Order: sequence, then C-alpha cells, then structure tokens
Amino acid sequence: MEAQVNENDEIKIGIIGESGLDTPIILNDRKECAVCTPFGKPSDIIIEGSIENVKCALLSRSGRLHDIMPSNINYRANIWAMRKLGCTHILVTHTVSSLREIINQGDLVVPHDIIDNTTKRAQTFYDGVVGSPFGVCHLPMYPVFCERARGHLLKAANELELQVHSKGTAITLEGPRYSTIAENNLYRNWGADLISMTLCPEAALAKEAGILYASLGFVTNKECWCANQQIANTHEIIYTFRKQVDKVQKVLINAIRGISQEDWAEDILKAKILVCSNFSNRNQ
Repeated sequence: MEAQVNENDEIKIGIIGESGLDTPIILNDRKECAVCTPFGKPSDIIIEGSIENVKCALLSRSGRLHDIMPSNINYRANIWAMRKLGCTHILVTHTVSSLREIINQGDLVVPHDIIDNTTKRAQTFYDGVVGSPFGVCHLPMYPVFCERARGHLLKAANELELQVHSKGTAITLEGPRYSTIAENNLYRNWGADLISMTLCPEAALAKEAGILYASLGFVTNKECWCANQQIANTHEIIYTFRKQVDKVQKVLINAIRGISQEDWAEDILKAKILVCSNFSNRNQ
C-alpha cells in the first residue's frame, strides 16, 4: 500500500539559518522578496520557493554576507516578516559550541530548552512603541519549542544515520566575543549544554507570533573549558559549518517532507490561542 500524503495547503515553512545555508539546491521556483515590517527591515532579502512541493521562505539570519553581529540582528523584523508571509512553521539552524564531553564537533543537536543570557535585545513585539501591537503579552515559555516539529527534525536526522542528540539546553550569549573558562564553568553549572549567540530572543518571538518553531543545532567546536581540544577561531568555525552544510540541508529537507504529510490545523490553532490567552490590555 502506498503511503498517503496529505496535501495541506495551510502549511508554509520558514527557514532561518546561517550564511551559506542558501544554495541553489535547496529551493525550487526561487524568487526574492523584500518585506516591510513595523520593526524595520529583516536581515536580508527573503527567498521564497518550494521544497518537496511545500511552500517555504528562507532567510539568512546574519545576512547573506554574514555582516550583522548577533546583537544587531533585527529578530523582531525577521519573525514578523515570516508571519506576514504566512509561515505556519519556522525551522531554524544554529551553529553552536559544546559545553559537554559527549557533544562533539560535527554532531547535530535538537535543543529542548534555553537559557537567555542576553541583555541588549528587544524581547517582545508588545513593547508599547508606536507601530507595535497594542497591549502586553505575558508568554509562557514551556515548552520552548514545538515538540512535534522537534520530533520531525530528530526523525529526519536518524533516518540519515547522523549523530544527533535528542535534547540539549542552549544558553544564548550577547557576543560577539567568546566566553572565558570561568564563564564556561558557570554555564555548565547552570545546566547549559550548548552555547549560541542567536537562539534568543528568536525562539520567544516565534512563539509570540503564534508560529510553530524548532531548532537544529550544528556543533562547530567545544568551548575553552575543554582542555583536550585546541580553541577554534572564527574562520575555522565558519569553515566547519560550510564543509558540512549539505548535512544540515538534508535534515531540513527530510523534516519538511515529514511535516507536509501531516495535519497541523489543531497545532496551528493552539499556537495562536496561546498568544491570545496570555494577552492583556487596559480594556480587559
């Protein structure tokens, strides 16, 4: 018996990733799209097209030239643009550093939790500024990610027989500098397994936008806590990712195929209800 495929016209998947994730093989029927938002311009032109006959929109988080430092990324504009384009899901990729012996360079991790250690970034759309939505949203952050979308990323990586970790707590640092050994040890004591500079506030904003969000982390190096490994420099980290970017792309393609074969109507509705039920204004 042939497997049934649900043609779900409601599904559109946003992809936000590193510079270099965008290559001609990943999107069909490509077209470039400039999106205006109340929060300014997204990091770059958004490329729309299809993957496995699923509508998709791809954005380079730090710009296609990798010329935007983590704290200067317009996370609100990026997520709002995806929402404006009708994305129901956002699958993201992050390069991350390992804080654990068992998580090695080249591994994939599908994180399940976050620690936000940033201080300079706009954390919400509902900040009272002219042009922002009216009111305040007190958003619950458990679970951080869409568990069902996480499951598809894990399944896709396992089907490709890749080394993938099914859980991980990622701490987001302000950057752009790397951490000291003392800081590494502090983060490890906090329970962090990975270091990112871009996961927050992106994850919270996607949830606040009512979009189903999951992350695929690619481990480029171990941080300086690990005395057994030479400290990697930025060029080596970028080279490590670009050398294996096809592995990340294959996981995304397989996950998108899996997502498209299921009915997400209830999950999409629940994501929107979550925002509405935690929204308040002076008229309530």
